[in-house]
This record gives sequence, structure tokens and C-alpha cells, in this order.
Amino acid sequence: MKKLTLALNFLLLTSLLAACSKEGADSAGKSADGKSGESASYKKLGDESLKLTFFNTSGTFPDVEFNTLIAAPIKAKYPNVTIERITPAAQTTNEEVLSTYTPDIIYSSSSSHQRIVRTGAYEDLRGLIKLHKFDESKIKPILYDYIKEITKGKGDAILAIPFNANQHVLYYNKDIFDKFGVPYPTNKQQTWDEVLDIARKLTRTDNGSRYIGLSVDNLTGLAKGLGLPYLDRETGKAALDTPGWRRIFELNKKIFELPGYVAPDKKWNYGREDFYKDQKVAIRVTWLANMVGPMEELRQQGVEFNWDIAPAPNFSDQLGKTREAQIHSLSVNSKSKHKDEAFQVIAEILSNDGQRILARNGRVPAIINPELNKEYGLDIPVLKGKTVQNVFVGDPLQEHYVHPYELEIGKRLEEAAADLAINGLDVNSAIRKATEAINKDVETLKTTLGNP
Repeated sequence: MKKLTLALNFLLLTSLLAACSKEGADSAGKSADGKSGESASYKKLGDESLKLTFFNTSGTFPDVEFNTLIAAPIKAKYPNVTIERITPAAQTTNEEVLSTYTPDIIYSSSSSHQRIVRTGAYEDLRGLIKLHKFDESKIKPILYDYIKEITKGKGDAILAIPFNANQHVLYYNKDIFDKFGVPYPTNKQQTWDEVLDIARKLTRTDNGSRYIGLSVDNLTGLAKGLGLPYLDRETGKAALDTPGWRRIFELNKKIFELPGYVAPDKKWNYGREDFYKDQKVAIRVTWLANMVGPMEELRQQGVEFNWDIAPAPNFSDQLGKTREAQIHSLSVNSKSKHKDEAFQVIAEILSNDGQRILARNGRVPAIINPELNKEYGLDIPVLKGKTVQNVFVGDPLQEHYVHPYELEIGKRLEEAAADLAINGLDVNSAIRKATEAINKDVETLKTTLGNP
């Protein structure tokens, strides 16, 4: 009887241990969000023929860059995988595209992140990050921290992986400098006062042709040198009545007051085409991605001129810092049928080899690898002979938190710039008018979009 009891106890213990073992194995195979964990299997990129679709929601990303940085490298490593770009008709909104198509991979920037969040198109990547053992520590903190701020305190989802750091530089047309005998900007970071002195000499009319000394993307561009938000994060109200914003308004006013800056026909706003097509702007301070890819496309069309790069200027007490680094990012569509494969494409692009391709073709990598900076621009002809290491002079700021309403009220800052340039408003009046307009907009947005 004693032997029988021992045998029964042994069988019971064995059954309990087996049950516990199975339960532990089941729970270990799940990630925090209930999806398969590290021990689970998944569809491996390249195991079968596959077409993934790609959609760009914002930011300058011409076809030459899409092919060079994404489509071609993936095709080279995985011959049976094709990345096909969705190119909607002009004037089609992101919301319309995402309600009609289901792009597997979504490319975004701060110019669209909050709007795409509202569509629900972003997959929470935490499960995929764990499943594919993606090393988050290699991403530059100023980029990844911005991504995390989007959902901080609201589920803390990871909605995107930084693709590149879109930094700012000073572009200058050497032909215009040479024409008027003005020394080029230096390879050390200059102050806004120094750049204004140069711009004053180059804003002029010669043989009936007008030349503009400086283009800066106006209030919104200048504010990135101080990392200024447009709206208070807690209240959603205008955040313009501050010492920092006052400095920005005053600087933009000085630029507009350069003799000859505002044209007789009241033109006051000068952008990319004025610099690289019309070639009448001597200096343009702006994003790398806004210019490098488009100028390479222009070069391929046979249009070239003599230009170079200098460090982006800043206020005298801010030297050593440049403007905010805008985050261009890659996301997986929450409705994609190929989430594993789409994420593996993103992981490939974030590998050392993938980021090396970015660096060599004129984009600043998202990963921490200083060696890649030394290869910056080596493979893109438009940067041949340019002083590309000036891209890395000064530390970029982390992009400010973009309030969910910010994209909708951006037009008020354009109006404020026009008020300074051609409508005769002083700085105080322009700030007051913009503040009142923004706060009215916010009340309307609370009704149409709901509380953020």
C-alpha cells in the first residue's frame, strides 16, 4: 500500500510539473501585447515572392531617392521582393489615400505624424520590435525620443522608426557672391547678425535682375533654431508671446527690412525654386532633404550651377547648436497583411549597410555610427566637390513636441510673416494678432477634432 501511494504521488507531481512547464512555455511565447514573442516563428523576408507598397505622407522624397535608398537596396538583397510606391493624384489628401489603399510601409515626418495618428494607420511596433529583436539602442536619442513623445502618457506606443535626421544647412550660390565680390560664408558657424551683413550686400538689382540675399523659411524656419513650440502642450493655446518667439519675429522683421528685399509687386517669400531654378537667391537656410534630392534630379536634367554648403547660423548665444533635426520615419500600416515583412524592410534600412547607403547619398543617418558621417555624400553626384562636412558643424536640437493641432494652425504663422513683410505690422501687433487667431482656431479644432 505504501508503494502504491508513493507511485500515485509521483504521477501527480509529474503531471503538475508538465502542466506548469506548458503554461510557462505558452506565456514565454507571447509578447507584452499578446503577439508572438522571441521563440515564435514569422514570415521571413525573401522566403517567397512579395510586393510591398510604400506611401509618402509628407516631406520631400523624390523618386530618385526612393529608388536609391529603399527600393533598389531591398531588391538587391532580396531579388523576389519589390517595393512599389503609391503615387496618388495631385491634391489627394493623406486621409483619402489611406482610406482607399493599404500601403504596407508609411513614410512620414512631423509635417504629418499627428494627422496619420488620427487615421489609425500606424501599427504599434512594440510587438514587432520584440519579435524581430530590433536593437532600439542604436537609434540617435534626439530622434527616437521625439517619436516616443508622440504617444507619451497615452499608451506609449511606438508608431515609427526614425529613417534619417533631416538637418539644416546654409546653401549659397557662389556665382552670385562672385558677381558682386562678396566673400563666401565661413566654414565655422556664423551668427545671424553676420549673415544679415552678407545678405544686405547681396540684396540688390543689377541690369534689371533682382537678387535676394537671404531666404530662411521665415518664422517657422527661424523658430527651429530655438526649438520653439507653436502651442502650449497642456492648454493647446498659442505659445507665441514669449521672449524666444519675440526674438524670432524681430529677426524675421530685420530680414524683410533689407533694402530691396520686398519686390515692387509685393513678393516677399522666397523658396527652393528661387534658389536652384531661378538662381536669384544668394543664401538659403533650410532642410537638407528639401534641397539635395531635388537638386540631384535637376542635375540629371542638365541644370547645374556653382553652389556650396556652410553651417546653419544661429543667435550669438546659441552658437554650437543648429536648428531642430526633423525626423523622417518609417511605419507599418496597422491594416497591412504583411506586417512582419514590412518591419523587416524597415530593419534592413536601419542596418549599418542600409544607413551607409543613406549617408553616401546625402541623408544624415538615424543610427549612432560616427564613421558614416565620413562617407556623407560620396555617392550622389550633386554633392561632389561640396563642403559636405559642414553638415555636421553644430549639434542639432531635438524637434519640439508637435501638438495635435499644430499642423492646422501653421497658416497663422505664414500670415504673421506677411504682416511683418508687407502689411506694416510691428512685432508686438503681429504676435498679438497671430495669438488671437490661433486661439480661435484651437477652440474650433476642439470641436472638430476633439481634445488631444
